[in-house]
Amino acid sequence: MIQYGSDTITQLKFLAFYPRMERRDDQWIDIELRAEVSHETPIPSGLIDLTILVICTHSGAIAQIIPLDEGCDCEFQFTSDEKEQIASYIESDEIQAEIAKLALS
Repeated sequence: MIQYGSDTITQLKFLAFYPRMERRDDQWIDIELRAEVSHETPIPSGLIDLTILVICTHSGAIAQIIPLDEGCDCEFQFTSDEKEQIASYIESDEIQAEIAKLALS
């Protein structure tokens, strides 16, 4: 993770994701992820309760990946490697199937 205004980069390794999905409207699906992080790559001390908001289209394409702290925007952003880990999970067959179900409801 990269904290705005800091030159320190922390590279998180995600072990598991726990999703909560919600259809926002006729265009977007919001996915809130809780993540299990490797003890070797701890979450930066400036974060209290990290969650990940992934905004997808109804076809499952990722529009945004946003780190949240206590449910709000925060001063951190994900590295490209962290985004790749999250995107890989969202693009998995299981999650894409869940997005497709929500899109039809």
